[in-house]
Amino acid sequence: MNKTIQTVESAAAGSAFIIEDVYPLIDGGRFAVKRIASERIEVWADIYRDGDAVVSAALIWRGEQEREWRREPMTHHGDDRWSGAFVPGEPGEYVYAIEAWTDEFATWRHGLERRQLSGADVTLDAIEGAGLLTKAHGAQQDAAAVIVRQCEDYLQSGDVAPLLATELSAAMSESQSRPDLTRSPNFPLIIDRDRARFGAWYQMMPRSQSRTPGQHGTLRDCIARVPEIAAMGFDVLYFTPIHPIGHTSRKGRNNAPVAAEGDPGSPYAIGSAEGGHDALHPELGTIEDFRALVATCLEYGLELALDFAAQCSPDHPWLTQHPEWFKWRPDRSVRAADGPYSDIVIPDFASVDRIGLWNAFRDAMLFWIDHGVTIFAIDNHDTAPLPFWEWLIQDIRRRHPEVILFSKTYAKPKLMKGLAKLGFTQSFTYFPWRTAKWELEQYLGELTRYPERDFYRPNLFVNTPDLLPYHLQSGEAWAFKSRAALAATLSGSYGVYSGFELLEHEAVPGREEYQDSEKYQIRQRNWDKPGNIKPYITALNRIRNENAALQQTADLRFFNIEDDETIAFAKEAAEPANTVVVVIALSRHVREFWLPLGDLAIDVDGERRHVTTLENLLTGEQSRIEWGGIRLRIDPDRDPALLFRCLA
Repeated sequence: MNKTIQTVESAAAGSAFIIEDVYPLIDGGRFAVKRIASERIEVWADIYRDGDAVVSAALIWRGEQEREWRREPMTHHGDDRWSGAFVPGEPGEYVYAIEAWTDEFATWRHGLERRQLSGADVTLDAIEGAGLLTKAHGAQQDAAAVIVRQCEDYLQSGDVAPLLATELSAAMSESQSRPDLTRSPNFPLIIDRDRARFGAWYQMMPRSQSRTPGQHGTLRDCIARVPEIAAMGFDVLYFTPIHPIGHTSRKGRNNAPVAAEGDPGSPYAIGSAEGGHDALHPELGTIEDFRALVATCLEYGLELALDFAAQCSPDHPWLTQHPEWFKWRPDRSVRAADGPYSDIVIPDFASVDRIGLWNAFRDAMLFWIDHGVTIFAIDNHDTAPLPFWEWLIQDIRRRHPEVILFSKTYAKPKLMKGLAKLGFTQSFTYFPWRTAKWELEQYLGELTRYPERDFYRPNLFVNTPDLLPYHLQSGEAWAFKSRAALAATLSGSYGVYSGFELLEHEAVPGREEYQDSEKYQIRQRNWDKPGNIKPYITALNRIRNENAALQQTADLRFFNIEDDETIAFAKEAAEPANTVVVVIALSRHVREFWLPLGDLAIDVDGERRHVTTLENLLTGEQSRIEWGGIRLRIDPDRDPALLFRCLA
């Protein structure tokens, strides 16, 4: 009997409203939606209740650590679909929710107006409405004044008109009680700074920056290269690991299992007697040199990114200081990684002192943040479990919301997306292996649809120290230009590994790896080598900086060209209004074709207008659109890409 009574009481006390189909939302709110500071965030939801009462709704939001909510009204769009928007101004962790309630005064007014139209006596209805005014509370001074004045006018005149005044409805909407107010769960939101969405990355091996043959490069050599890299239009200077390199099981040239005398080893075998993850390789220089490098980067508008690898060499100080952090074999030798990675040791992230191990990696990252690093590229996620990465990301973000964590792993697709959901700011993609038109359209379509677009920010690298794609191994300039143009225009963030601009393409036979890779040896280059494509990359980066449409990834629309070796698409930015059309050749043949633009329109002074003209962003030449499109010609040996700004 009591159980029945409790069930009825529980049901009677339930929420009056259903709030569902909320957008944006990742896995029901388990993971955070990602946005950029000062970006308008639209939230949509279905909100309904029984009956025909007038419903009101609000979008509420706050910083995760804040106590006070901020509110924005939501607008009804028909069929119980509502929307609202808010604009967080600073990076950090936020939450948002939706509130719904019955607007009793608006419901009363709606009912009275219907009775008036039917010719019924509304005297009692007016008295009920006046009674609602007496229940108003917490009104702002101006609203309270309106409520008092309209109530007095009604009492003095007996006329219902003062109760139907528009200004009274507005005053009551925020001042009446809300006994059936229903709030959704809190939904997480991550706000990042603009570099999370837009940037051109240049990756290099610091030890290969000396101009003296055979000499180990230093941070001062890197400083000397900063003006040149900035002049090409890059925003991020990205270093492979800069820590001491182990000697035990050191790799030789081309990943030989035994190093010869003088071989520098792989920088990913982190740690030696000179220190570990919070130390500099002695031959690179001092921490003062590092500070000078950071200052020089800032002077030239570059940010410094560091590789961060959760692995050690067998000589890392932690193996003797904290042997409990590692797995040991029966002969008391440490368990090393297999095969080509036998020069590294994977810590035991489930060890009895996992808290100490996890904190040690976190503290190493904080060390470099304190020295001016704002971006970390996390290498080889398989070395640590997902709970570790989720914890590390949250810990760093709460301390330093400005820091960007880049997931640079080529894992299974669902794992890559899972890591992005955990909070990585940017992620590697399968772009290096997407070469056919249909592959590119399908893959970018996947990354820009919902929900991927709300948690996965792609960074399209054309090559890496570990990867020389087959399509670049011919060394043809048009192919390098085509891939650079694709990466730079399809995504707001893209990157190149040094040597790309020199068309370096000598590969290990049958593999997508560089021959004589500088992962295992020191190399010197002539950075002005004849035939380089530095001017082309510079032009691409200039165009990206001048066109907001190319500084984002989500708004992407492909065009249907009847040529399987040519890809075309449009990208649009709302603020500032900017639309760019891009056409890129995927093979070397000269081609002519018709580009159908269909109903392509742009914003002009707040209105949507059809595009009438395309302006070539390299030459400035303008071409009129006729019959819904334009005839184009591409000579890939000259330039495999055509980039246009849309004009109305």
